[in-house]
Amino acid sequence: MANSAGSRKRARQAEKRRQHNASLRSMVRTYIKKVQAAIEAGEKAAAEEAFKTAQPILDGSVNKGIFHKNKVARIKSRMVKQIVGLA
Repeated sequence: MANSAGSRKRARQAEKRRQHNASLRSMVRTYIKKVQAAIEAGEKAAAEEAFKTAQPILDGSVNKGIFHKNKVARIKSRMVKQIVGLA
């Protein structure tokens, strides 16, 4: 465990940040699952609407450093391909 006061504070901050990041990561994954559920149900309009709400949240997670930009780009690209394929 941390010995100095500074390192104890750093450990507290790191734990708080870890929990916050985990919460954001979970939220993003939930939005991805909502889009996937709409795609699997074959509801194109619902999938497009879910994607519209998920897209800014995915982009925001990149800016906050939760996910890498290429991973989010890959996820969005695959979702768009699947939505277009529903037609």
